[in-house]
Amino acid sequence: MPEIFIDNKRYEYEEPGKVLQFMLDHGLDLPFFCYHPSLSIPANCRQCVVKAGMPVFDRDKGAYEIDEDGNRKIRYFPKLMTACSLDLADGMVIHTHHTDDLVKQAQADNLEFILINHPLDCPICDQAGECPLQILTYKYGPEGSRFEHKKVHKPKAIQLGPRVILDAERCINCTRCTRFTEEISKTNQLSIISRGDKNYPMTAEGEEFDDPYSLNTVDICPVGALTSADFRFKARVWEMNQTPSIDVSNGKGCNTYIWTRDNLVMRITPRFNEAVNDHWMPDAGRLSYREYNENRISKPHIRLNAGNQVKSSWNNAELTFREELEKRSADKIQVIGSPHASVEDNYVLKSSFEKLGVQNFSFVPHVIPGAGDDLLLTDDQAPNTNGVRALGYAATESGKLKKLIDSKKPSMIVILNDDLMGRTDAPPELFEDTFVVYLGTNHNETSKHADLVIPVTSAAEHAASYVNVDGRIQRTFPAKETLYTNRRLNLEMSMGRLDHYGTKFDNWVSDANRIDCIPAWEFFVRISPDSDRPDWQSSRDILDQISGEVPLFRDVSYERMDDENGIQLKLEQDSEVNTV
Repeated sequence: MPEIFIDNKRYEYEEPGKVLQFMLDHGLDLPFFCYHPSLSIPANCRQCVVKAGMPVFDRDKGAYEIDEDGNRKIRYFPKLMTACSLDLADGMVIHTHHTDDLVKQAQADNLEFILINHPLDCPICDQAGECPLQILTYKYGPEGSRFEHKKVHKPKAIQLGPRVILDAERCINCTRCTRFTEEISKTNQLSIISRGDKNYPMTAEGEEFDDPYSLNTVDICPVGALTSADFRFKARVWEMNQTPSIDVSNGKGCNTYIWTRDNLVMRITPRFNEAVNDHWMPDAGRLSYREYNENRISKPHIRLNAGNQVKSSWNNAELTFREELEKRSADKIQVIGSPHASVEDNYVLKSSFEKLGVQNFSFVPHVIPGAGDDLLLTDDQAPNTNGVRALGYAATESGKLKKLIDSKKPSMIVILNDDLMGRTDAPPELFEDTFVVYLGTNHNETSKHADLVIPVTSAAEHAASYVNVDGRIQRTFPAKETLYTNRRLNLEMSMGRLDHYGTKFDNWVSDANRIDCIPAWEFFVRISPDSDRPDWQSSRDILDQISGEVPLFRDVSYERMDDENGIQLKLEQDSEVNTV
C-alpha cells in the first residue's frame, strides 16, 4: 500500500487525493482559507504551505538512495508547496509548521500580509466567534503588525441581493463565493472586480445577487465579508444553541442546524450529508425560520355559536372534540393527513380514528410543477409526502378535494397541519355545515375557518421523522422549548451557555417566546378513552410501533437514523400509492 510521511510519521493511503484533505481526514492540523472540499482548488490564499519532497530513486540500482544515517535521501521541492493542490505520492515526505521553521515563518508572514488591509473590527464583525482568520491569526500569526501606512478602504454594507450584504474591506480574495456561483449554483452572478489590494466580489452592473442558493456564500466566506441580511447583527454564535435538524420547506430534506436563542430561531444553516445535500441548502429553507417564530398558534381556539374564534383551555378543547365525535357516525368523519407533518403524527392520527371505525383517510400532495431544479429544490413542497403515502393515506390530487368532500359528505373533517385553503385546494364554502378541526402550527386561512383549532409543535420543537422525495427517512431534534418542555429535563435538547448560566433577569432568558402547544400525537393520546389509551411516552415509542407494523419502516429507529445519518427506504418495493 502506498505510504506518505507527515512530520516524521508514516501513513498509508488507498485512494489518490490531495495532501491537505488527507491531513484533514486524519485530524492533522494545517491552516487554510480558500480550500473547500466541494469546490475547485485555486490555491490562492497560500496559507496551507508545506515543505514537500520525494525520496531519490536510483534507476540503475533499482533502489532508493540511502544517506549516511541509513535513511532514504529526500530531494525537496525548491519552494514551499500548497498542500491543497499537492497530490499524494508514494514515499512523499511532508513537513508542516510542527517540524519546519521555514513553513512556520511562511504561515506567519502570509497572515501578516492578509491582515495589512483587513479591518480589525472583530468586536462588531458578524463572523466573530466562527472566523477562521481570527482563529488562525491567534494560532499561527505574528504577535503584531509592522504595517504603519493607511489601510486600503473598500466599500462597506453593499446590498448585493435581497439576502446577502457585502463588506468588501473584509474580503481576502479567497474566491470561494465566486467559485460557488460558477460550479455549484451555476448562475455565475459573482465575479472578482479590480486588481491587487482593491479587488472584491461583485455582480455585473445593474444585476443583483438573487441566486436561490446565495446564502451558501455566507456560510463559506471565511472572514465575514458576506453576511446574511436577515441574521446580520442579530446574535453571536456563542449566545445560541446549535441543534441538528432537517429542512421541512421542501421534499429534499436538506440536513440543517437550527440556531436558537431565547426560544427564537435566529438562523438555519446547512449540515453536511453527502447522501442528501452535501454542504449546501436553498435560501428558501433558511427563511423558514420565520415560520418557527411568527404567527404561531398558541393555546386552543374554539368558534362560539358560528361566531368568532376565542382562546380556550386544553380541557375544554378536549371535551369539545370528544363531544363532536360522539355526535356522528364513523362514516361521517373525513380525516386529512398532511405531507407537512411527521410520520409519527400522521400515524397516530390515522390509528386513533381507525379505532373509531373511520375509513376515510386522504391527503393532498403539495406539488408545484416546475418549482424544482437539478440541485436541491424539488417540485414537492412538503417534507413527508412519501411517509404519508406509506402509512396508507390515499393521495387526493390538488384541486380534487372538493369532489372528494362532495362525494363523502362528511359532517366532521379533521385536518392535520396543512393550509388547504391557503393553497386553494379547499374553498371556504366547502366546509360549510361541517365541523372542522384543525391541528396546526401557524395561523393561516384553514385555521381561520376551523371550528376547533389545536396548536401543535413544529419541526423545531419535537423529535420526529420525515421521508424525503428520495425515500430517505431522517429525523429532527427539539431545538425550541414549548410551554411544557424544558432544556434541563429533555436530554435530546442541546444547551448553550445561557441555558447553563442564564437567569430570569438576563435579557435573553424569558418565557415570552414559549408557545402553548403540544405534539399532535400527544393530543390524541389525551383524548383516548382510559381503557384504550396507548402508553406512548415519546415519539420514539411511536416509531418503534410503526417499525413493527408498517413494512416500509421495518427496523427503522431513531438510533439507526442517528448512527447512519438517515436511512434509505425501499420505496418502490414496499410502498403503495393510492389515489382517490
